[in-house]
Amino acid sequence: MNAGPSGPILEVQAVRHAFGARQVLRGVSLEVQAGEIYALLGPNGAGKTTLVRAICGRLKPDAGAVRLVGRDPYRDGQARAALGLAPQALALYPQLTVAENLQTFASLAGVRGRKAVGEAVARAMAVTRTAERSGALVRQLSGGFQRRVNIAAAILAGPKLLVLDEPTVGVDLSAKTAIGEALAQLKADGVGILLVTHDLEQAGALADRVGFLRDGEKVLEGAPLALLADAFGEQVEVEVDVGEADAAGAQHLTEEGLSRDENGVWRRLAPDGYALAGQLGQRLKAQGLTPREIRVRRPSLEQLFALVAEARRAA
Repeated sequence: MNAGPSGPILEVQAVRHAFGARQVLRGVSLEVQAGEIYALLGPNGAGKTTLVRAICGRLKPDAGAVRLVGRDPYRDGQARAALGLAPQALALYPQLTVAENLQTFASLAGVRGRKAVGEAVARAMAVTRTAERSGALVRQLSGGFQRRVNIAAAILAGPKLLVLDEPTVGVDLSAKTAIGEALAQLKADGVGILLVTHDLEQAGALADRVGFLRDGEKVLEGAPLALLADAFGEQVEVEVDVGEADAAGAQHLTEEGLSRDENGVWRRLAPDGYALAGQLGQRLKAQGLTPREIRVRRPSLEQLFALVAEARRAA
């Protein structure tokens, strides 16, 4: 893969954009270095899609600047040529085989000559581990395998920056693992990767840095472990599964400082979580509640994301 310049592969500088009276981006700045995975996170409506369109040169910001390998992707074809995009909506021809799709996209990406196209296709299939199904029609593949082919199509021309929009949506664990391995290989090859995702588990596992967008502003940025340490310190999360709790049981759980999530699990943060877990079990049993399971774990990006969302609601 192509090596990056001495500076950042991608620079977004105080970008602002509005659609009519609605301000969608409010002075967003970020950088992606060569060989770095940067995860862009945020709820629906935060401005992620608009920012990605500006990065890809499909939208001219009202203010600020986007620079890809030092050039403006809106005006400069060389800048756009340095970018590979794997969109959330699969950009594949279902009636063609995997190999035929990749050969077609290699030619569209400017790879010239049968030998060069063959080498580009072989390299992309090796990184994404899709060679085993090279002769299969895309429409016959699982959703997860199609996602991998979608990424292969985006890296055929050896991009310096790879933008992935929700690459693991609707995929199974084996496909998610294969996608993670492909991104790790691309990172090792020096490709800068901008990962736009709601998959917070994957972002925490893969990203060197994450950035949170909220209402068009970047509200947090940093290495995942550092952000979690800043937000939660030594606290751990205690999860209590009691199944269905009646009104009295829910009141007891609330009095213990627990709150119920959308999956029916009750949670709270505590600095002495392991000791608390044992005490909680005893106290809840005394109230007629028998927990199915009590778990203690370190806070994750999911909890940090929830804090960002709560701050939005409180603002």
